[in-house]
Amino acid sequence: MSTWNERISVIPRTAKVVAGLLFIGMLALFTFAAHLPPSHGQAPLPAAATICLPILGAAVIFIYVLLVGFVYGDAKQRGMRHVMWTLLAIFLPDAIGIILYFILRDPMPVTCPHCSTKVLSKFAFCPSCGTSLKPTCPQCGQAVEPIWSNCGHCGTKLPGPIPRTA
Repeated sequence: MSTWNERISVIPRTAKVVAGLLFIGMLALFTFAAHLPPSHGQAPLPAAATICLPILGAAVIFIYVLLVGFVYGDAKQRGMRHVMWTLLAIFLPDAIGIILYFILRDPMPVTCPHCSTKVLSKFAFCPSCGTSLKPTCPQCGQAVEPIWSNCGHCGTKLPGPIPRTA
């Protein structure tokens, strides 16, 4: 599990700066709008609303921009189509793009112990040097989990607990 600082460091500096500037701008805009005199026949906003609504509105925009920045940085780290996911996060309404990203994102790539190349976690062998990253079935050569007693691809009985290579 990663720490909070590691997760925040995924967000590009540009997104943090844009989020901060938008927070300040939206706070000023919402504060100005909250202090406008009421139209004819309308009651003025309560004092708590003139303070809380601008802060809440600016905070929502701040968090949204940081989430879009996180989607960009995290998708780039995982070797996914980061521009596509960023555009989906921006343009799909009601943060559906962000929710879809968190549901459909790929696992983090693993590092090959032999050549230190980043490899997609679904690969059983390093495409650069051929080092085994996961245990494989002796019959069909497909990747298997260490706790499996039978191969999930061909059904072959696996020899005892498979020692994890790598």
